[in-house]
Amino acid sequence: MIAENYACAYKEVIEVLKYTKREDVNKIPKYRILLWKTNMKKDYDFKIDTSKTLEEQNLSKEAKAIIANIFKKYWATDYQKERIEAKEKYDIEQMEKEKYEKYNPNDIFKNKKQNILAEDSNTNNVTMVEYKESIFKKIINKIKEIFHR
Repeated sequence: MIAENYACAYKEVIEVLKYTKREDVNKIPKYRILLWKTNMKKDYDFKIDTSKTLEEQNLSKEAKAIIANIFKKYWATDYQKERIEAKEKYDIEQMEKEKYEKYNPNDIFKNKKQNILAEDSNTNNVTMVEYKESIFKKIINKIKEIFHR
């Protein structure tokens, strides 16, 4: 079963396509539109406000992603596709860079070495305490020795 949020997003996409030029809708494969129509949430009430632009509509993030993919795959020119792919590549590189800075393996091991050095310096300050048996313990141990013979 399709997740609830995608079922609502499919309904939103179908509603947006109703207000899109017929020639642009015809560029989308029929099986995709059929998939969205069969899996959309039919009782979900979503209407397009024709006085607002597409950006101003109250679309879910899933519906926006689907429409963006439709544009990239079926409506964009070659130049627009190149620009979109360059932007996606740049965004991925930035995310990877942030991850690397956050989880830099060199820094992780450096911090571990510093922690080990700190623990070693703490253990050097520990002195040995001489354990002395109490007089009662000595007497009990002597009695035990006598009975074990």
